[in-house]
Amino acid sequence: MKKHIYITLGFLAFVFVVKAQELVPISKIEVQTKVTEKNTSLKISEEEFNQARADYRQTNAVFLPNITASHTAIATTNPLMAFGSKLNQEILTQNDFNPALLNDPSQIENYATKFEIQQPLLNFDGMYQRKAAKSKMEAMSLKTERTQDYLAFEVDKAYMQLQLAYKAVDVLETALEAANANKRLADNSFKQGYLQRADVLNVEVRVTEVQNQLQTAKSNVQNASNYLSFLMNDEKYVIYTPTDELTVSTFEMEDKTISENRSDIKAMELASNAYKAMNKADKMTFLPRLNAFGSYELYDDQIFQADANGYLFGAQLSWDIFQGSKRFGKAQKSKAEYEQSKLEYKQYVSQSNLELNKAKRAFIDAENKLKLNSLALEQSEESLRIRTNRFKEGLEKTSDLLIAETQYAQKQLEYYQTIFEYNYAQAYLQFLTKE
Repeated sequence: MKKHIYITLGFLAFVFVVKAQELVPISKIEVQTKVTEKNTSLKISEEEFNQARADYRQTNAVFLPNITASHTAIATTNPLMAFGSKLNQEILTQNDFNPALLNDPSQIENYATKFEIQQPLLNFDGMYQRKAAKSKMEAMSLKTERTQDYLAFEVDKAYMQLQLAYKAVDVLETALEAANANKRLADNSFKQGYLQRADVLNVEVRVTEVQNQLQTAKSNVQNASNYLSFLMNDEKYVIYTPTDELTVSTFEMEDKTISENRSDIKAMELASNAYKAMNKADKMTFLPRLNAFGSYELYDDQIFQADANGYLFGAQLSWDIFQGSKRFGKAQKSKAEYEQSKLEYKQYVSQSNLELNKAKRAFIDAENKLKLNSLALEQSEESLRIRTNRFKEGLEKTSDLLIAETQYAQKQLEYYQTIFEYNYAQAYLQFLTKE
């Protein structure tokens, strides 16, 4: 008896806590909008794309020049530096050729402003590196798109879980009312001598069981609400109430196939292309590079002055003929990475088709289960109605009534669970087959 009282008090305390929390009505469209705007996973995916785009923009150096500017100030008595500085400043005189001055010059100051430009002309490995970076950037864009698709699917599932949790609460609250009504009838019958004490205790056990189930169902409401808050990146963690009903959705399953244009599959293909381009880039490092260069220089013995100037330009053909076995090993590694990426792409497509076949079978199973559970629910409801009327007239055993009552509540929960499974199977099929 004490245990029964403790459970009842705990249940009432739980209900009080839930009611004290803020209840916020929300539709699925509102959830999808907030997830699109605030979801952390989506923001992370966008930042990954920004990183890939920045890497691609760095490869502009293959075509664009590298320009630098510098200002250097020195003071020296080094014979060679002193003579060269005067020569650059265009202040060299006949006296400066005196061997004594050449060997032991006085300190001279030199201020040089220099502008340099380096322009790549032929850089074959850099061009393929740029191509690889572009493929990676496009792959990350498609990954972001697939993340959005996944979050839309996850919102569908999470919202249906919230709907299902509330349906369970409704069913169990109704079952609790019926159990309490039966308990009152049992108490009256016991006082009148129509029932044994054991029958009354069975009814009380049933009431306690429903209370425990209802407490669990309300915890599921909180769990589902918290998960929606997590998806929407909302730290308030209020209790949501769905404004959309849990109903059976309509769906046509014919001709549903995995498309190679699906964003995640296309992203893997682009990633494989990136590995291919990197392998070609490693091979191109065996070829020479051609770069143009030039500089414009300003000299004076006073800071930020420019009484003398000069320029230099030219071209350089450079060729790293041998770097030990480093380039050979790097090319072999990138070749292996490319071959691995092709195998992973093939495996991913095969696995996606496997998931599609499983999802199709799950949808068919859920459809059949929905029909059977709908019929079972009608039968159990009618059975409970008959047994309840007979019990009121004293023509039905308490145990039979409790069995019918338990069965009806169970069939209701199974029916709503099947609706969830049926709609989830549809949503998953649409997620798998979306292009």
